[in-house]
Amino acid sequence: MKKQQAFPNVTHYRDRHKKLRWRYRKAGFTVNLGTEYGSEEFILRYTAAVKGERFEQGQTAGKVLSGSTPGSLSHVIERWYLSGEFKRLGPTTQKAYRYISERLREEHGKKPIALLERRHIKAFMAQKADTPGAANNDLRIWRAVLDQAREDGLIPTNPAREIKKYTTGGDGHHTWTEDEIAAFYETHTEGTTAHLCMTLMLHTATSRADAVALGPANVKDGRLRYRRQKMKTRDGILVDIPLHPYLKQVLDALPAGCTTFLQTTQGKPRSANGMGTAMRAWCDAAGLPQCSSHGLRKACSRRLVEAGATPHEMMAVTGHKTLAEAQRYAETFERSGAADRAMLKRSTMADG
Repeated sequence: MKKQQAFPNVTHYRDRHKKLRWRYRKAGFTVNLGTEYGSEEFILRYTAAVKGERFEQGQTAGKVLSGSTPGSLSHVIERWYLSGEFKRLGPTTQKAYRYISERLREEHGKKPIALLERRHIKAFMAQKADTPGAANNDLRIWRAVLDQAREDGLIPTNPAREIKKYTTGGDGHHTWTEDEIAAFYETHTEGTTAHLCMTLMLHTATSRADAVALGPANVKDGRLRYRRQKMKTRDGILVDIPLHPYLKQVLDALPAGCTTFLQTTQGKPRSANGMGTAMRAWCDAAGLPQCSSHGLRKACSRRLVEAGATPHEMMAVTGHKTLAEAQRYAETFERSGAADRAMLKRSTMADG
């Protein structure tokens, strides 16, 4: 198989002084790229040439950070970190996005962004075809980073926007059933942190990141009020819900003076990852290896649907922004019971 060129349409030649030089040539358009193959100026000239332009001395592709080469993937990712779009993300989302983007930088950071095509991104995703969720997460980052590259004028369009996500073939995290909830409560009784955590998440549909941050300051006049950490933006979702009676009973039993409900025995806020690890151990102790903290958010959504809540009513509790997002969490509801209720409503209507 012929080895693919790192810089297509680039050839070398000897000038009249016998010095090796490089040039870009395509369809009669020729640009001198200099004498240092792969250097910063070489890539800048090449990036401009691919767009049919000529690089002017002193021209840059945005602010240079951490010594990254202008026009490279690494440079664009750093530019994205400084963008308003990235800064408006919640801290939890920023951390998750950085984890993926830094891995992409490690694998492809030195490559010029102008050479990245749709087929390349599809090939990267194909390497993770066995884990479609992970492949889709990578695609999300490619889309955001290449939006930044387009904004910087490095590419005319975003090829990642033309790629469809993989079908995951499932509903993600396992949704707790009522039997599993009962089994957990049977193992972890009132007064334990496990019981408190379960009750708080099950009756609020909070994520781990939000659950560990909640405290007495979020409760007033029998209502729980907080802004989702995932979307701490100007148009982020503010959740304002009445306290479930059983949750209120459990919270009222907590010692006075706590700053967060799930704080450690030393009185410090518990981390989201730490709570996730603890929940994993609590579930295993209850014989529930398939259950997780995230599944409780879906269990609360399921309960709301089964109780007859409309999609928008459910979204008011869960803090979802769109019906599509909410639907993914509610699709495991008990359909036979819903069918019974639907037919009962139909039977009370006049024939017609």
